[in-house]
Amino acid sequence: MEISKLLEKQRNFFNSNATKNLEFRLENLNKLKHLLEVHEGEILHALYEDLNKSNFEAYVTEMGIVKEELSLTIKNLPKWTKRRRVHTPITQFPSQSFIYSEPYGISLIISPWNYPLQLAMIPLIGSLAAGNCNILKLSQKSKNTTEILTKILDENFDERLIRVVNSEEVSNEELLKENYDYIFFTGSAKVGKVVMEAAAKHLTPITLELGGKSPCIVDETANITLAGKTIAWGKFLNAGQTCVAPDYILVDKKIKGRLIEEIRRHLFLFYGTNILENPEYPKIISPEHFKRLIDLLNEGKKEFGGNSNLDNQKIEPTILSEINWDSKIMEEEIFGPILPIIEYDNLNSMIEEIKLRPKSLALYLFSEDKINKEKIKNEISYGSGCINDVLMQLANPNLPFGGVGNSGMGKYHGKFSFDTFSNKKSIVEKPNFLDIPLRYPPYKDKLGLLKKIMK
Repeated sequence: MEISKLLEKQRNFFNSNATKNLEFRLENLNKLKHLLEVHEGEILHALYEDLNKSNFEAYVTEMGIVKEELSLTIKNLPKWTKRRRVHTPITQFPSQSFIYSEPYGISLIISPWNYPLQLAMIPLIGSLAAGNCNILKLSQKSKNTTEILTKILDENFDERLIRVVNSEEVSNEELLKENYDYIFFTGSAKVGKVVMEAAAKHLTPITLELGGKSPCIVDETANITLAGKTIAWGKFLNAGQTCVAPDYILVDKKIKGRLIEEIRRHLFLFYGTNILENPEYPKIISPEHFKRLIDLLNEGKKEFGGNSNLDNQKIEPTILSEINWDSKIMEEEIFGPILPIIEYDNLNSMIEEIKLRPKSLALYLFSEDKINKEKIKNEISYGSGCINDVLMQLANPNLPFGGVGNSGMGKYHGKFSFDTFSNKKSIVEKPNFLDIPLRYPPYKDKLGLLKKIMK
């Protein structure tokens, strides 16, 4: 296909003003919700084929989150689209000031493979709600989910509104050469730089949802049983292939052994003694990623796991101790079921170590100490996080989700998605019945009055 021709069709459709109609937006959001419900079984099966996700895990981390996002958006869109009146300075009397949310035009949404439903649909929901036309580039690594989503979207929506493109139709290089009105990318920082460079050539606004090494801090006051249970769940959900998963643990050395034991104990409770054969334990997306992760297992001391099976592309949850800041595994995001643990004996020194490194997408703290909680919240910059939990900030559509610095730019989810895909247009509206002469020349003898007004 010629991407330029598709863009021309979408731009002509957008310029017809059809997508700006509230009823049109609601109709398509409701259609999307209905189609996801109708094809739910096929989507869950595709997620199992791609990542070995159980129906429960696929629903709680993908389908359920998407449905909640749709319900919230459909319910609130009439309110979100209303113009907002703001205060007008007395110097502009009798004018009124308003903010209008208008769509940008054509959105390019590039989504990854690790949560192939959620990370494609939630940006699309925000873009549709804002009134944009959309081109989606879905990952070919999660081929089964991409196949069913492509079928659902291309067969049921006008291509002038939504069109899925794949690598066989158009290369990434060709795709990024074109001029879009907004680009939303989820993926690695390396590819994010390529996308940002392409966007810069057209001065296209962009959201980058990247990743990075998200720390999880466990201090000596933490509830160790809760911390071990929660970390064992959150880190190894989707076999660790989660952008906001705890990438590594920073634990007070006085409780390190107890924490490791609690994580081990809960992993056995969750997955049994033969984890590689557990049908509910997810797999690594591809042999290439499998090999990359296996190469990271050669450092430190294995406190748990370390076994793997290339035939089913599974790697056991693995806990590594005797890791330090200079270890190879600390150089890049792990994005797999390997959990390095670094011990500390001084929280303030550890905070300074974190601040020396790129800002993370997430940060987690397990603590009962009020002072420590405030220090972590206020002294370290990161995209989002939890206290005494992990991952759950992602599941609240009322919270903005996104990174900072190396972990990305821009926020979305719920109302924040609508705002991300909307231009906030400012309008001052003045009636004709009164025109105060103060602002017009000549200015002689007017400064005193102006100072009294503008203070």
